[in-house]
Amino acid sequence: MAVMQKIENPVAEGVVGWRTQAEGGRRSGPPTAPVYMATAVFVQGGEAEVQPDWPASADQLSILLQETERLDDDHRRCLVGFLVPELALEHLRPGTVLLVLEGPRTVAQLRIETVLSQE
Repeated sequence: MAVMQKIENPVAEGVVGWRTQAEGGRRSGPPTAPVYMATAVFVQGGEAEVQPDWPASADQLSILLQETERLDDDHRRCLVGFLVPELALEHLRPGTVLLVLEGPRTVAQLRIETVLSQE
């Protein structure tokens, strides 16, 4: 499978905080691929308390992250895309938070800073 080199049509910019291995994150640390692909869920008030198995049971989207700046060891500024952007656009606004998942494990949290115009 070819490695994606860049997100063709990013929908947003944000900051990703990668969890450490001790916090249940990736053993190998933040990804090194030019574009990281995973699943993600939007964090909307109170779901963690009321939905069994949340976030694994939530509606998941395929997310694309392309690092643009390394802020510190665990935080990266990224361009954000989705395989099916139409499913995400209505939820995207500055301050929106998504959890990035690998299988049922939350490996990072993404905070949207800027929504990019969709021509």
